[in-house]
Amino acid sequence: MTSDYKICTRCLMDTSDPNIKFDDNGVCNHCHDYDRMMNQKVITGAAGEKYLQKNVDEMKRNGRNKPYDCIIGVSGGVDTTYVAYLVKKMGLRPLAIHMDNGWDSELAVKNIEETLKRLNIDLYTEVLDWEEFRDLQSSFLKASTPDSEIPSDHAIWAVLGNMADKLKVKYIISGFNVRTESHLPRTWSQGHFDWKYIQSIQKQFGKTRLKTYPHIGFFTYYRRLLTHRRVDILNYLHYNKAEAMKILEQELGWRYYGGKHYESIYTRFYQGYILPTKFGYDKRRCHLSSLICSGEMTREIALQELEKPTYSPTMQEEDREYVVKKLGFTDESFEAILTAPKKSFWDYPSYTRIVEGPLFKGLYNIARDIYRNRQKKTHQVEA
Repeated sequence: MTSDYKICTRCLMDTSDPNIKFDDNGVCNHCHDYDRMMNQKVITGAAGEKYLQKNVDEMKRNGRNKPYDCIIGVSGGVDTTYVAYLVKKMGLRPLAIHMDNGWDSELAVKNIEETLKRLNIDLYTEVLDWEEFRDLQSSFLKASTPDSEIPSDHAIWAVLGNMADKLKVKYIISGFNVRTESHLPRTWSQGHFDWKYIQSIQKQFGKTRLKTYPHIGFFTYYRRLLTHRRVDILNYLHYNKAEAMKILEQELGWRYYGGKHYESIYTRFYQGYILPTKFGYDKRRCHLSSLICSGEMTREIALQELEKPTYSPTMQEEDREYVVKKLGFTDESFEAILTAPKKSFWDYPSYTRIVEGPLFKGLYNIARDIYRNRQKKTHQVEA
């Protein structure tokens, strides 16, 4: 640890984020972003219930004479499963969509099957072409950026959007919530919706063309911002992750899988092994910091959690052997990836480099501020 190391006095974010900033009290920019997003995106109490009910009524009206009035993504994790539980209680008719990228843990599959069966929710599963997807994941590892979850994240939203277009369903309900997902540094991962970035990585490092991989083009992305409506329902009601897990376990037979997003074997290994080993990034800092700010966990307990291994060292070794073999690497070639010079999103072509470049940066900032102000005003009116 270097002499200029610094950690936030409020949360656990530290100088492992090279762009972190601290105020005079030692509080980091991520905590200030959390407070801003809580003010702009979260409505609590009776006002939140009223706002959510208004959205539910709107979804029901829009969904008349359609087989479904909304779409939800399911992974087997706590947030998406709790969303499925809630939308059913609200009387909505969701279609649940799962994207099978070849890395589902057995527990995740059981969670999805059991919970949706008990909730009587239809499930559509999109199975990715494994050879094509494996090559893309390998390309991202070879690119040496901390963005190797982008192939999955991008495809998930592409599949959800494609189905929404096909069924003419306007509403996509997500499990995102400010309280538990607000401290992720941009330097740790970015470019999730940037198709040009994904293409550039595959073109430079891949062996196959992306013929069937679900993707979102530049114009499709912006069109869907206008035609689809993403509803983050967990921001409009009391959401406590620990309480939600108890409800799911007791009422739906859901079982915990050991860590945030660890329902995927690859995600578990990537977040728990590759990111800390190669980049020095421990994503538990983000997740625990959000729980500290939301009041679900004290900073002292969170610091104790951070002292523990990311997950079982024995399981890490098992996962390493499994992932290396499944992706077609040798131990030597995988070790070369771990020790290769680190790069970032900005080392490769992307739409973001154009949009945030000198020509468009001013317009981008104006549009962003207008969007944020509209959200803030809408929530203030509803409150």
